[in-house]
Amino acid sequence: MSKYVAIFFTHSGAIKFDRKLKSYNIECELMPVPRKLSSNCGIGAKFKYDKDIKDIIDDEIEKIFIVEGKEYKLVYSE
Repeated sequence: MSKYVAIFFTHSGAIKFDRKLKSYNIECELMPVPRKLSSNCGIGAKFKYDKDIKDIIDDEIEKIFIVEGKEYKLVYSE
């Protein structure tokens, strides 16, 4: 299962995404965005997902990174 970090345009977008994933029984944790990723709102969501990431993308998401060890690779950008 892959690990991801999503960053958002707004705080409310991060909260909505967290609720959405939890409604799909996907574990999600809101967290401060790592400095090297930066974002408009400063709140990110850390989650694990094993299907096509496009299935959970919505308008609230600015970027999604896959976590590979200590590296972040961009997999989606608005």
